Amino acid sequence: MESMKTIEVDGNELGSSVDPLPFARRYQIEALEKAIQENTIVYLETGSGKTLIAIMLLRYYAHLLRKPSPFIAVFLVPQVVLVPQQAKALKTHTDLKVGMYWGDMGVDFWDAATWRNEQVKNEVFVMTPAILLNGLRHSFFKLNRIKVLVFDECHHASGKHPYACIMKEFYHGQLHSKKSNLPRIFGMTASPIKTKGTTLTHTCGKNLTELENLMNSKIYTSVSEDVLAEYVPFSTPKLTYYKDMDIPSTLFLSLSEKLVILKNKYERSLERLNIMESTKESAKKKISKLFSAFLFCLNDLGIWLALQAAEFSVCDDMDICCWGRLDLSSEEIIKNFNKDASKLISTYMSSVQEHLVGDNLEADAESGFLTTKVICLIRSLLEYRHLKDLRCIVFVERVITAIVLQKLLSKLLPKLSGWEAGYIAGNASQLQSQSRRVQNALVDEFRNGTVNVIVSTSILEEGLDVQSCNLVIRFDPAATVCSFIQSRGRARMQNSDFLLMVRSGDDKTLSRLRTYLDSGKVMREESLRNASLPCAPLKSSLDEEEFYWVESTGAIVTLSSSIGLLYFYCSRLPSDGYFKPAPRCCINQLMETCTIYLPKSCPIQTVFVQGNTKTLKQLACLETCKQLHKSGALTDNLVPQIVEEEAVVAEDENMPYDDEHATYYPPELVNPSLEHSDQKYHCYLIKLDQKYEYEVPPEDIVLAVRSELEYDVGNINFDLQVDRGTMTVSMSYIGVIHLNVKMVLLCRKFQTTLLRVLIDRTIDKVKDAFDRCEGNNHMLDYLMLPTTKSREMPPIIDWKCLGSVFFSHENASNHMDCFLPRMHTRSGYVCACTLENSIVYTPHNSHLYCITGILGELNGNSFLSLENGGLVTYKEYYRLRHGIELKFDQEKLLKGKRIFVVQNYLQRCRQQKEKEKKSSNTTVELPPELCVIFMSPISISIIYSFSFIPSIMHRIESLLLAANLKKMHLDHCKLNDIPTSKVLEAITTKHCQEEFHLESLETLGDSFLKYATSQQLFKTFQNHHEGLLSIKKDRIISNAALSKLGCDRKLPGFIRDGSFDPKKWIIAGDQSRSHAFDEEYLSNTRKIYISERRKLKSKRIADVVEALIGAFLSTGGERAALTFMKWLGINVDFVKIPYERDFPVILKRHVNVSYLESLLNYSFRDPSLLVEALTHGSYMLPEIPRCYQRLEFLGDAVLDYLVTIHLYHKYPGMSPGLLTDLRSASVNNDCYARSAVKAKLHQHILHSSQQLYKHIVDTVDSFDKLHLETTFGWESESTFPKVLGDVMESLAGAILVDSDYNKEVVFRSMRPLLEPLITPETMKLHPARELTELCQKKHYTIKRDINSQNGRKASVTIEVEANGVKYKHTSTSDKRTAIRMASNEVLKSLKETNWPGR
Repeated sequence: MESMKTIEVDGNELGSSVDPLPFARRYQIEALEKAIQENTIVYLETGSGKTLIAIMLLRYYAHLLRKPSPFIAVFLVPQVVLVPQQAKALKTHTDLKVGMYWGDMGVDFWDAATWRNEQVKNEVFVMTPAILLNGLRHSFFKLNRIKVLVFDECHHASGKHPYACIMKEFYHGQLHSKKSNLPRIFGMTASPIKTKGTTLTHTCGKNLTELENLMNSKIYTSVSEDVLAEYVPFSTPKLTYYKDMDIPSTLFLSLSEKLVILKNKYERSLERLNIMESTKESAKKKISKLFSAFLFCLNDLGIWLALQAAEFSVCDDMDICCWGRLDLSSEEIIKNFNKDASKLISTYMSSVQEHLVGDNLEADAESGFLTTKVICLIRSLLEYRHLKDLRCIVFVERVITAIVLQKLLSKLLPKLSGWEAGYIAGNASQLQSQSRRVQNALVDEFRNGTVNVIVSTSILEEGLDVQSCNLVIRFDPAATVCSFIQSRGRARMQNSDFLLMVRSGDDKTLSRLRTYLDSGKVMREESLRNASLPCAPLKSSLDEEEFYWVESTGAIVTLSSSIGLLYFYCSRLPSDGYFKPAPRCCINQLMETCTIYLPKSCPIQTVFVQGNTKTLKQLACLETCKQLHKSGALTDNLVPQIVEEEAVVAEDENMPYDDEHATYYPPELVNPSLEHSDQKYHCYLIKLDQKYEYEVPPEDIVLAVRSELEYDVGNINFDLQVDRGTMTVSMSYIGVIHLNVKMVLLCRKFQTTLLRVLIDRTIDKVKDAFDRCEGNNHMLDYLMLPTTKSREMPPIIDWKCLGSVFFSHENASNHMDCFLPRMHTRSGYVCACTLENSIVYTPHNSHLYCITGILGELNGNSFLSLENGGLVTYKEYYRLRHGIELKFDQEKLLKGKRIFVVQNYLQRCRQQKEKEKKSSNTTVELPPELCVIFMSPISISIIYSFSFIPSIMHRIESLLLAANLKKMHLDHCKLNDIPTSKVLEAITTKHCQEEFHLESLETLGDSFLKYATSQQLFKTFQNHHEGLLSIKKDRIISNAALSKLGCDRKLPGFIRDGSFDPKKWIIAGDQSRSHAFDEEYLSNTRKIYISERRKLKSKRIADVVEALIGAFLSTGGERAALTFMKWLGINVDFVKIPYERDFPVILKRHVNVSYLESLLNYSFRDPSLLVEALTHGSYMLPEIPRCYQRLEFLGDAVLDYLVTIHLYHKYPGMSPGLLTDLRSASVNNDCYARSAVKAKLHQHILHSSQQLYKHIVDTVDSFDKLHLETTFGWESESTFPKVLGDVMESLAGAILVDSDYNKEVVFRSMRPLLEPLITPETMKLHPARELTELCQKKHYTIKRDINSQNGRKASVTIEVEANGVKYKHTSTSDKRTAIRMASNEVLKSLKETNWPGR
C-alpha cells in the first residue's frame, strides 16, 4: 500500500508521511484522505469501522498533540457507556495519552486549574458533549487549542443538543470572524437523519444540508452497500406478524375500573396528609405514572406481565428516591398503592395459573394472561433454538416493558432452550435506577455468553459492540430512521437476522418499516448528489441572542444557558434536608416584567427586568448571572466561587506527602570530638526517692553535661513506674567539674560497660563496647557518675566504683590488709571483700550476677532443695546438671542476685511480666570457683540505680528536644515563652504510653484554632455564605494544611511517637553499634542532630500542631497562641472589623424580642441579629435578607471553644482522653437541639417547611417522654432536627457579634440553656462506642450489617457473641439513629445477662 503524501492543513504542515494502519480497508483510507483535506462527516453503516478512521486521523495529527504541546484533540460521544469503549480503542491503536471524562466523575465541580492540569497531562480527551460545552462556556477549554474535534453519532447535532450548541455558539462565531486556527471537524454516523420515515423522501436533501452546514463538514459515504458488503456483515430483515387480538374486553374493563377506584382512594389519602403541596403533587404524579404503567402492561402485554409490573414496583429494586424527595408518610402511601394494585391484579389469576403461564400459549392468550404480541416474541425466539451461541437483543420502547419481559423470558427460556435473559434500561421514566456498573456487567455477560438475550430500550441502539450478536428483534417499531438503522446494526455476526414484529393489518407501521428499509439508499444517493456543493455559512447563535462575556477569561453565558447556570449556582449554596436553595421567578405577563428572588445565602436578593415575555425568564436569569459575577459570587470563569475553593482544597489534600521524617536528638548531649585538654562539665544531681519498700536502696547519680541546661530542664521532678511502686526522680544543678582526658575515658568506659551489661544481660558484646570507647566522631558526650553514700553536698564522685571497670586479678591478689578469707575464683585467688561488691560472670550458664555477700553457713557440701522437694548437695547438683566437679567444695558459697532487668519505667500502667518479676527477686548461691569477676568494687545499689538511667535519660533527652523546639520559636518571637514541660506534652503522642500525652492540648488547640479562624473569616468575608466560609476554614485548619505548616517549620523531627525501648537506646560513649548523627540546621544559627529516620503520618503532625497551639493557649493565653500560630503561618487575629448590615425589618412582626432577650439574659444593641439567628433558609420573605447560616458558622466555633476551655480549666487533673470525650458529649447537635427544645426555642424559628414543622413536633413529643436529668438523648428513637442545634449556635454567634466579640458574655448567656453541663460523673459514651470498647476489652465478636433503604432509611443489625451466647438486635430508622438504637439494645442485653444490677 502506498504511503500518503504530506498535506498542509490550516497552515501547519503535518510532518512526514503517515502510513495508515496496515489492516485499514480501502474505503477507510479514502475517508481518511477526505478528512485530512476538509471537515468531514463519515456516513457508513454500523460495523464498518468509522472509529478506526477517526483513530487514523488522530495518528496523523499526533505530532501536534504530543506534550509539551499546548494543543489537544477531543473525542465526543453521546453516551457515557461509549467513553471507555472509544478510549480503549484509542489506547490500543495510538501512543497518545488518553483521558476519559463523564459527569459522575464530578467534572461539573472542576475549576479552571483542574482542567489546566488535565490538559497538561493528556493529549486526547474522550468525553460526553455537555462537558465540552460547559468547558467552552466557562473558558476552561479554548477552541483554538483543539486540533481535532470528533463527533461520534453526529446525527444528534440539532436543536439544543450539546453537539449543536458547541458548533453554533463557538465554532461558527469564530469561523465568521475569519479565525484560521479552528479544529478539524470529524463526524461519524450510521444515519445522518433522525426523522420519521414518512417524510424521509421529501426532506432528506434539506436535512442533510442542514447537518452539513451546522457541522461545517461534507458527508463522505460509499457509493453503494456493495462496497461495504465485502467487509461488513448485513443482517437480513424479516417481518413477523402477530394477530390483532387484545385481552378479553370485559376483563380489561373490570380490572381497569378497579385500578381507577384504587388510584382515587390513595390520591384522597394524600390530600389528607399534612405535607408540603410540592411533595403532595410529586406523590400524586408517582401514583399516576404507576397506574399508567399497570394499564399499559395490562392492555399491551397481558395480566401476568401487569402483575409482574405491580410486584416489581413493590420491591426495593424500584427506587422511590428517583422521584425526588418525598415525605416518609407519602412514600408509605405509594408503597401501599403498589401492594394493593398487586393484590387486585393477582385476583384475576390463581397462584396455579400464575405458575403455569407459558406452558400453553394459546390458553394464555384466550385467558388474557399473555397478549398475542408477547406470544409472537416467545415463538420467534424459539425458532432459533438450533443456534448454539445465541446472542439476541430485543428492542422495546418502554422501560416497564423491558423489565417485565425479562421476567417472563427468565421464567420460560431456561427450561425451553437453556438460555438466560437480562434487561437494560435507562431511568428517564423513573421506574428503576439500574446503575451503570450493573449495565456494564450485563453487557460483559452477554459478550461471553452467560446471558443470551437482553431486552433493552433505545439505550443500546448506539455503541454496543458485540461481534457475536446474531439476532435483533424489534418488539416495538423504531420511532425514527436513525433508531431503525442503529438497532439493525447491533447484529454484527455473518448471516444474522433482524426481526421486525408487526401487528396484522397495521398498514401504517408496515409502510413506515419499508421506508426505513429503503432509507440507506435514499440518504446515500442524496449525500453523493450534494458532495460537490460547499457548506453554506451559518450565523453564530450568539448573533441571535443576548449573552454576557467576561473579557479577562472569555467565559460566556447566553440567554439559553443562563437558567442552567443560575440553578447550578443556587445548588451549590448551603442547604439542609428541609430546604433546597433555588431561584424563585415571578413573571407579570401584563407588565412584561420578571423578578428573580434568590436564596438568603446569596449576596443579591432580587433582580428585576422588563422585556419580551417569550424570553423574560431567560433575560432575568442572564441579568442575575451578570450581577452575581460582578458581586464575586461567580468567578471570572462564571462558576460558583465555591467550586474553585473546593478544587483548591482537593488539590491541597492530594498533594504528595513524604511520610519519612528525621528524628532529632538534642545538641546539648552531642560533642563532635574528644578534646585533649581538661574539660568542663556542668553537674546535675539526680536523686532517686523510692516510694516503696525494697531491700536494695537506690544511690544518687550525677549527670555531667558539657553545657548548662535550661532551668526547667535541669530542675525537673518526675515519677518512674516501677513494678513495686513509684520512684520519684528529682534533678538539681550542683556546679561545675573539670576532668582530664583520662578521667573522661574512665567515666565513659564505666557507664558504657555497666549499662551494656544491664541492657544486654550478657557479657558477649561488652568487651567490644569497652574497647571502642575512645572513638571521637559525633559521639554523645555526657557522663553518668556514681556517688558515695556520704551526705555531703556537693556529693562526692565514687572514683573507686568508677575504677571497677578496670578490675584486675593482680590488684586483688596484692590485697594484704584485709582480714576476710581468700577464695578461689576463675579470676584467681582473691580476697572475699573483692567478691562482696562485684559483678561476676558464670561461664557454665553465661549469666551475670551481683554478689552481695558471703554465705557463711553454706559450702559445696551443703544441701540444696530442689523444686520437686528432693535434696541434693551443691557439689552433686553441679556435677549432675552442668557436668562440673567442684574442686573447692569447702569454700563458702556466694550470695548472688541476677542482674536487674532494664525496662521502660516511663510507661503508663506498666505491668511487669511474672517471669521477669521472679528473676529480679531471686537470689542464688554460687560456688566462687565458677565465677569470673567482671567489675569490682561496685555496690548493688549503684547497679540498681543505673538500671533506671535509660528511662531517666530518655525523659531528659525528650525535655531537651522540647526546649530546642521552644528556642527555635523564641528566635522569632522572643517574648512568647512557655514551660518546656508543656511543649513536651504537646509533642508526645499516646503511642509513647507515658503518663501524659497531647490529646487534651490537641482538643484545646483544635477548638481555639477553629474559633480564631472562623471569627476572622466571618469578619473578613462578609458577603460569603456559610459554605464558602467553611471551605476557607477547612483550607486553613485541615490536617493536610496543618501538616504542611508543621513540616515547613521542621516539627516532625521533634515529635515523640513511640514507646521507649531501652534496648534501642543509645548509650553515651558506646561506639560498638554503628550509629551516625547527621547535622541539620533549624535556622542559620541553630543546629540539631538527626539520630534516625522514621515514618510519620501527616495526621500525627497535624495533631501536634494543634497540641502546640493548645500548649501556648493554656499557659500563655490567647495572645501567645495567636503569636505561635502566626509563626507557623496561620495569620489570624482578633482585630475588630465593623459588621456591615442592611437589615430593614420591623422586628415585632417576626420575633418576640423582649421574651427572647429575657430568655438569653442579654439585651441586643442590634435586635435584627436576633431575627437573622432565628431565620431558616426556607423562610423566603424578601424583607428578611439573610438566614442564620453565617451566624451558625460563627456560633458553632465559639460554643465549641467556650465549652472546651471551660472543661479544661474546671477539671485540670483529668486524664488526656477524658477531655476529648467530654467535649464530644457536650459539643454536638443532639445536645444543642435538646437544649433548644427544653428552652422552647423551636417555637420561635422562622421557617416555611412543613416537613421541618412535622419533624419538630415529633421530636418534641418524643423529648417529653425522656427523663431530662438521666439522658443525653441516646435513648431517643428519632433524630433531632439539625435545625434545632443550628439555632443554638446561631444565637451564640449573634450575641458574639452584638457584644463586640466578648466570649464571656456569650458563655454567660448560653450556659443556662446548656445546663446541666456534662461532667465526668454524668458523661455517657455513645452506645456504639461503648459497645465497641466493651467488645475489645472482653474479646467479644461483633458484627454490623447495614442495609440502606431508599437512600434515607437504614436497617441496622448488630450481633455480639459473648461467652458462646449471641446477642442480636435490628433497628430501622435513619442510619445514625438505627446504629445508636441497635447498639443500645445489645448493650442492655449484655449487661442484664452478664452483669445484672449494673
